[in-house]
Amino acid sequence: MKTTTQSIRPALCAALLMRVVLILCALDSNIQAQDTAPASVTVFENVRIFDGKSGELSPPSNVLVRGNTIEKISTDPIPADQLENATLIKCNGQTLMPGLIDAHWHMMMAATPVVVLMTADVGYLNLLAGAEAGRTLMRGFTTVRDCGGPVFGLKRAIDEGVIMGPRIYPCGAMITTTGGHGDFRQIWELPRVIGGPLTHIEEIGAAMIADSPDEVRLRAREQLMQGASQIKLMAGGGVASPHSPLDISTFTISELHAAVEAAENWGTYVTVHAYTPTAIQRSIAAGVKCIEHGHLMDDATAQLMARSNIWLSTQPFIAEDEGANPFAPGSEEHAKKMQVAAATDHVYALAKKYHLKTAWGSDILFNAAQAARQNTVLTRMVRWYTPAEALEMATSVNGELLALSGPRNPYPGKLGVVEEGALADLLLVNGDPVANIKLIEDPAKNFLVIMKDGKIYKNTTR
Repeated sequence: MKTTTQSIRPALCAALLMRVVLILCALDSNIQAQDTAPASVTVFENVRIFDGKSGELSPPSNVLVRGNTIEKISTDPIPADQLENATLIKCNGQTLMPGLIDAHWHMMMAATPVVVLMTADVGYLNLLAGAEAGRTLMRGFTTVRDCGGPVFGLKRAIDEGVIMGPRIYPCGAMITTTGGHGDFRQIWELPRVIGGPLTHIEEIGAAMIADSPDEVRLRAREQLMQGASQIKLMAGGGVASPHSPLDISTFTISELHAAVEAAENWGTYVTVHAYTPTAIQRSIAAGVKCIEHGHLMDDATAQLMARSNIWLSTQPFIAEDEGANPFAPGSEEHAKKMQVAAATDHVYALAKKYHLKTAWGSDILFNAAQAARQNTVLTRMVRWYTPAEALEMATSVNGELLALSGPRNPYPGKLGVVEEGALADLLLVNGDPVANIKLIEDPAKNFLVIMKDGKIYKNTTR
């Protein structure tokens, strides 16, 4: 009996091994068949083009998209031999433009109340963020730079087609100091023990506290390991955090430099949350490439940014829009929000005076109603810029900022423009947004087609 059992085992193992091989071969055949399948083709017929770089619309044109790339733009009809199995969209002279890019978005936090973020299960938070990702795409935002939050899994699900949403350039957890912006602990949770248990906000990956160059280096490398396309540090105080005055500076130059060194070793860059001259100047000295916000900077700091070729990624906060302030009147957070909003005219004046490379972002937090008005935060830019300049910021200019991530760019290719060879992230607008930027405010009505990566997610032209 023992001999029989021993003789059967090799045969069973061989049979199982053969079955596994056959399954793998079948899977490989399916993958090869998918790889060799002809790429989808879409033709936009009779469009005027806002290319993301020029304020003038093109003459009536035709645009051929093959796979995920814009293959041909021509004022002549697309040859019939290139139209086989193509989806033809008759545009009747409407405007084709690049998909919108938000350079400062928080997919996990934009529409989620802060109390929910601080207490809810991470699985529930991911479901909320997934729903918001779909709404963000339907507002015409085909790409976002997520400036802090646990979105690596969400990004993967979107990229794999599990759910719909925009391209995400993730920072991962916001890296902050004890008492810095992003440290949401209460006083009774102190003191912090180095190497001790993580707080809830750290456990879910929304923020990480680091109080030395070594800790900063570790936390930066952890984000890069998970797939961060750039690193985000909180170099100064902020609005939403309960124990973080606006005027403080947090990281030392050596701590900031530790993150810069870690990012540069991975071929990418560090962006910092900073409002004040001290926080901005210290960050530039450490090698940071981009400043988020900057509302309280002075003239000398703006000149330094211009000389050093530093990006300004700022937001059009205005005091008149009380709906954008989710904090209770009379609270310290509400007062800080109003202080920042009062300085918005000032920061845009400096940006224009010194021709700073200026990106546009919305930075909506903990406010579902305001997240639904993401497009309105863009059209607000005409207070300081022409409609064409505002639209360029949210397309080609933001695309240039995304390219700073170099080899960590999760979507190699050109974004934010309508030109041959660029990635096919496109909006068909019912009208001319350069002449009437208010069209952007009602995407449900005025975005007739929304395409991301060559795939049509909305088409109401039929």
